[in-house]
Amino acid sequence: MATVTKKELVIAVSEKSGAKQSIAKAVVQAFLDQMINELVKGNKIELRDFAVFNTKIRKARKARNPRTGEEIFASSKKVVTFKAGRLMKERIK
Repeated sequence: MATVTKKELVIAVSEKSGAKQSIAKAVVQAFLDQMINELVKGNKIELRDFAVFNTKIRKARKARNPRTGEEIFASSKKVVTFKAGRLMKERIK
């Protein structure tokens, strides 16, 4: 399984849309920046048939340092959740 980079996505968008790579790169970056901005605000992003991105707070918990076995305290933190949409699930199967 290969890893696809942002650069490769930009090239694919450029080829599909017929736009220059510099324009495609700006559009892809603006899209990603806007997604991050909305998640920072606490908004849910719903892209029909693709996915839903949301944020939630992970509770504080006891954890263990794998090297030393020492018990440590992991504080609560905000994390991004991802749920695949119907069309994505169907096409991946």
